[in-house]
Amino acid sequence: MQRTVYRVMPAGQKWELREGERVVASHDRKEDLVNQARQTARDSKPSQLVIHDGEGRVEDESTYQDDPFPPAG
Repeated sequence: MQRTVYRVMPAGQKWELREGERVVASHDRKEDLVNQARQTARDSKPSQLVIHDGEGRVEDESTYQDDPFPPAG
């Protein structure tokens, strides 16, 4: 299954949550959008959340996926 990649990015005076080129959500406060983005990524496993800073550089990255049971290896 392919992983969905979400990105929290600056967009002028706002912050946007993007899935590819599609804007999923936007917010005035980065902190509020990051909280929403984490929940969105958790609900969309397997997924990856990449958080950018105000300059567009990668600040943080998290992956979310179902753990196999029994564990591999």
